[in-house]
Amino acid sequence: MAQQQQDDAGSGTLKYFGSQMKLFRGRAGMSRDELGDRLGYSGYTVASVEQGRRVPQQEFVEQADELLGANGVLRAGIPFLLEARFPSWFVDFALLEADAVSMHSYENHVLPGLLQTEAYARAVHAGYCPTLDDEQVEQRVTARLSRQAVLERKPTPTLGFVIEETVLRRPIGGAAVLQEQLRRLLDCQRMRHVTVQIMPLNRQTHSGLNGPMVLLETPERKNLVYIEAQSGSFVISDREEVSALTQRYGMLRAQALTPEESVRFVEQLAGEL
Repeated sequence: MAQQQQDDAGSGTLKYFGSQMKLFRGRAGMSRDELGDRLGYSGYTVASVEQGRRVPQQEFVEQADELLGANGVLRAGIPFLLEARFPSWFVDFALLEADAVSMHSYENHVLPGLLQTEAYARAVHAGYCPTLDDEQVEQRVTARLSRQAVLERKPTPTLGFVIEETVLRRPIGGAAVLQEQLRRLLDCQRMRHVTVQIMPLNRQTHSGLNGPMVLLETPERKNLVYIEAQSGSFVISDREEVSALTQRYGMLRAQALTPEESVRFVEQLAGEL
């Protein structure tokens, strides 16, 4: 029930914003196609926003506010629309991630969202079950890519990733998509505040068999752990649990290849494609 209420809340935000934009468009005497032309979008996109089916980008909202003479009313909705971009169960983590001082992630199925290329992210969402329609796929891809602003954020966060070798060998989207993704991973590995380590398949001891996790430190220096599962996710704040998972992540880093070995490993994989 709580999950449904959160989903309804997100949908309600989009519908309310859409109704306000439609009201201001009507007052300005513009058709959807006319507004779309002036914004650089199609009339169909404008209709999707007004009907609450599409999350508008910040630039779209700011330009619409000015063109329609909304005097900041539409712009005031931007923080709430940013939250509506993500599935309801992911919103809390997305907000924490955006301001994190440090994050350390372990992944065993797909590349971490912060490191994904657009093509890889689209292939991941296109394979979702139950199937998402094209608009939903594009919306989720846009939201995922927007999170990558944290890589360039100032002050610079400390980011660490331990990734299973099998993730790098799984050709999601095809060989060309995977090769582009591996090249992107190498680019990220060259960032001084990013550490990437690969967990090789031939490890005989492995401390991460319980699944993926993200260790996160807030600006207030509070340590949290984010866990994602099939039907949702949760954030752990209990000190004992956080301590145990932090110890586990430390063992994972010790068991994985070093950052330098990981670069050579990814280079080799990319060269084989």
